[in-house]
Amino acid sequence: MRYLDFTSWESLVTTLVGLVAFTFIMVGIRLLVMQTIQQRRERENRQVNERLKILISAYKTLGGSFTGDLAVDPTHVRDLMRRQAAGEAGAEADETIVDLLANSSERSRRIRDAVEAALSDVILLGTEEQVRLAAQAASDMAAGRPTYTAELVVSLRNFIRQVLALEPVPTEVVIPKQGPVRPSSASGKAKGDDAGEGKGGASTGGKGGGGAGAGAMGVGGGMGVGVGLARDEEEQRG
Repeated sequence: MRYLDFTSWESLVTTLVGLVAFTFIMVGIRLLVMQTIQQRRERENRQVNERLKILISAYKTLGGSFTGDLAVDPTHVRDLMRRQAAGEAGAEADETIVDLLANSSERSRRIRDAVEAALSDVILLGTEEQVRLAAQAASDMAAGRPTYTAELVVSLRNFIRQVLALEPVPTEVVIPKQGPVRPSSASGKAKGDDAGEGKGGASTGGKGGGGAGAGAMGVGGGMGVGVGLARDEEEQRG
């Protein structure tokens, strides 16, 4: 209070202006600090949300199946080329190629591609344990060994539930081992739709052709009747 001077109007005005200026400066600094902290929190929240979204997508890809073959088939077309380049003899080489082609179907190829993309995301954004498990699975795929993702799926599930502040899975609940999701095949439905459209077009064309034929028959019949009547009139006149 000793710095406040109220002895005269000039000093009082100067003191009030100084207090207002000091207040504005402090409020501005506080707002600037709060805005900086808020922007940093929003950026961190966006990063966490994006990371969580990608890891949830990877979890669905790596653990979307409970039944069937839970391993990833690592066979690639390049494996066939390597076998051929290795110079395997005649019939034995052909049998090997046929077996590999039978095992490496289009469905297994799509599963493998999806799992590879999910493993890449986990290696980029996962925790230390998840990166280690994903790297091991990627190494198995690169080496041509069947790849299992059940352990990595468990780690992802626990991490996601922890980040979302959900209760952990009860210990008495037994969850079967999970494997990569099996892609749904829409090609059969598309082929069926195309075939149905083809049949519909053919039937429509057939009906149109039938109508045109009936019209031609009607015109031909009318012309025949007209010619017959003209001949009868000529005979009567003659």
